[in-house]
Parts: sequence; structure tokens; C-alpha cells
Amino acid sequence: MPRPIVGITTYLEAARWGAWVREAVLSPQAYARAVEKAGGLPVLIPPLGPSGAEDYLRGLDALILAGGADLDPGLYGEPREPRVDEPQTHRDRFELALTRAAIAAGLPLLGVSRGMHMLNVAQGGALIPWLPEVVGHDRHTSRHPVTISVSSKTGKALGERIEVTTPHHQAVKRLGTNLLAVAWADDQIVEAIELQTHRFAIGVQWHPERGPDNRLIESLIEAARP
Repeated sequence: MPRPIVGITTYLEAARWGAWVREAVLSPQAYARAVEKAGGLPVLIPPLGPSGAEDYLRGLDALILAGGADLDPGLYGEPREPRVDEPQTHRDRFELALTRAAIAAGLPLLGVSRGMHMLNVAQGGALIPWLPEVVGHDRHTSRHPVTISVSSKTGKALGERIEVTTPHHQAVKRLGTNLLAVAWADDQIVEAIELQTHRFAIGVQWHPERGPDNRLIESLIEAARP
């Protein structure tokens, strides 16, 4: 049986190799390794113009919206937060178009950290621009427990409670259309969301590609099989 082809979104950053310093398409290797380990074939997607988003999807069986820089608050109607790094508007515009096209096409997708935020914003949701100010602590910058709804796709893959690696200072403020919160930190900050009208569209605040537990990536690959 052919391996499902899984697109992974990427950074566009200046990088050095040898004597060269050039703009480069970058991705942490953990994503590709996790996809390969789960039985998929990883393909990196550079953040080019949003007009090409639908063309990318024609060759994919699933999509991972990878982590990275914070989203531009202007995408969800909030003013700039001075403590947040300058947004990568080229990546934001491309991934917003890519996410919406993937949802419209019914393509299985998994949003990781920033990718979860992108899924929420693509459905009209909003984010908390600076989480420590809202919750009054910095426990979201380190490993912490998460409780998961056992009736959700995420819960069926992972169980009711797990420890996650999830350094983040933004979070879901308002859920987008047809999105359901399915996991929470102990302070009730949303840690995972699912699109109810889609066969597999999950966003998680943590990084499932890191560490030995590959069950969520395996669930994505299973959803991508014919």
C-alpha cells in the first residue's frame, strides 16, 4: 500500500551553511521523522504566495500545520502586542489560505502549537495575545498535565490525561465556527480543538512530534489512508 503523502508547513528564514548565508526553507527534523515513523511520506511546503495553496493540496493526503512564530493579531482583530515578536506576515497569509483550502477539501490535518492557533483563526476564532498576563503564571512555558475528553478523536488516540511539552504564551480566546475544545490544562486554558464537521481536523497546543509517543501522528496517517 502506498504511503500517505503528508505536507508539513515550514519557516522561511536566513540560514548559514558552509560559506553561504541565504534565505532558506526550514523545518525541525522531528516532524519528518514522526511522519515517517507513523508510516507516512513527509513533504515540506515552503510559505509562498497564498494563491498557490489549493495547488499544493492536490498532491497531499494529509497536512501538518507546524509550530513557529506567533500569528499576527490583526488576523483576529486584536492590536499588536509589544511583547510578541514581529509577525511573519508572508507565512501567516499563506498558511491561512492553505488551512482554509484543506478544510474545504476535507483533507486530514493536524495543527501543532502555532498550527492550532492557525486552525482556530481560519475558522473565525480569536487568541489571547499574551497568556501570562491572563492566567497570572508561567507554567505554560514548561511541561505540564493536560486533561482530554475521552469521547474526542484526540482522547481516543491518547487517553484521558497526558503530560505535554508545550511552551507557549498565546492561547485560544474564542473558538472558531464548528470548533470544539477537547483538552484543557489545569487552569482551563484550551490545549486541543477539533473541527466537528471534518473527518480529521485537530489542533493541539503541544508538540506531538517530540518524544516517543507518536500516537497522534499515527492517527493522522490512518485518517489519510484511502
